[in-house]
Amino acid sequence: MNNCLPIARSAAVAVLSVLFVMSISAAAQTLPAKDQQERKVTVVPSQEKKFIANILDDQRAIWTAPFHWRRSDAKWIAPLGLSTLALVASDRSTSSELVEHGDNLTRLRFSKDISRFGSLYSTAGVAGALYLTGRMKHNDRLRETGLLGAEALIDSTIVSSTLKFASQRQRPFADHSSGEFFDGGGSFPSGHATSAWSLATVIAEEYGRHRPLVQLGAYGLATAVSISRYTGRNHFLSDVLVGSALGYGVGRYVYHKRHDLALDALNETERKGNFVQSKLFPRVAPLYIPRAHVYGGMLAWNF
Repeated sequence: MNNCLPIARSAAVAVLSVLFVMSISAAAQTLPAKDQQERKVTVVPSQEKKFIANILDDQRAIWTAPFHWRRSDAKWIAPLGLSTLALVASDRSTSSELVEHGDNLTRLRFSKDISRFGSLYSTAGVAGALYLTGRMKHNDRLRETGLLGAEALIDSTIVSSTLKFASQRQRPFADHSSGEFFDGGGSFPSGHATSAWSLATVIAEEYGRHRPLVQLGAYGLATAVSISRYTGRNHFLSDVLVGSALGYGVGRYVYHKRHDLALDALNETERKGNFVQSKLFPRVAPLYIPRAHVYGGMLAWNF
């Protein structure tokens, strides 16, 4: 009976957090159908001027998202909620498994190296590099990717930090992996997973439609960072799951809220032009010389 109360309390906190996190994703699901139809094509640089105002608007939408649930959201909120409950209940045993098999120094070192890609310093550096490169090369999509990536990182960091402060869950290395909530810790949710998935989602949404390898690489690296936080004994599996879901939800919300629709039309035009003028497909033009009565065609490749 004494052990049931902490587990029930932990499960309650986890479920409330998951419902909150998933409501953010629910808001992201509704935006493409409603908000984007109302928005007119905007000029990308204007988003820089409204950067702080956009973050404040995001936070208002994020924290009020639970009041906008729809019945249809249950079909994907329920599975994630049940998965989180199962992980919270088994966190102690799954974390202990790593200890029982020995804290292999190679595994810990490798996990630490991978998790660096999900730190706020690394993800913010990537977002900044994308933005600056886009400005220097006059690439509006690349510039937007960096700008929206930075916005998603700030939004998700505020939310994850608030949840950490509220839950105060112990880290796996404390008290034999008890995973107690409200005990002065900062384990729930995983901040590295949140940051990695926030930026990865923006990148994947920007480029994934016509460049599936970019989407695969972004989500693959975010997944590797999330797993490394568990194998490195920095977080429990439930911390990683909720952090990943939070990052995905915020990243998707920011992209669909701020994305410049004009870039999609431009990208489609460039894609068709590149197809015609690529090295694999020549340009075809008719050839006619009236005086010589010559008829024919011309093929031209660009190298």
